[in-house]
Amino acid sequence: MGKKIICTPTAPPPIGPYNQAILQGNMLFISGQICLDPQNGELKNKDFKEETEQVMNNLQAILIEAGFGFSDVVKATIFITDMKCFSEVNEVYGKYFDQNFPARETVEVAALPKFVNVEISMIAIK
Repeated sequence: MGKKIICTPTAPPPIGPYNQAILQGNMLFISGQICLDPQNGELKNKDFKEETEQVMNNLQAILIEAGFGFSDVVKATIFITDMKCFSEVNEVYGKYFDQNFPARETVEVAALPKFVNVEISMIAIK
């Protein structure tokens, strides 16, 4: 079974040479999402909470397009520019899961695309 490119207009289009996600068999690999609003292409980055909410909405749109949900996520990677804001990001992130949390790491980085503060990628399995 070959890979299938997942693309939905309900999540922002890629800003580089990559796809929103790739479905390979029963595994979905979602590229890192930032706080771009798919409606207008603008950043929703008033604060860490707003950024994380938009990132999670973008991830959810991609999951849905591929026929998955947050309960199927087995791995997440969170990149943030300030570890002092970890609790704000964690609070929003946690609301999207029903106690069925995936494995995860959170890494502080110097910079992210478009100079946002939060980027999250995921792997899901059915």
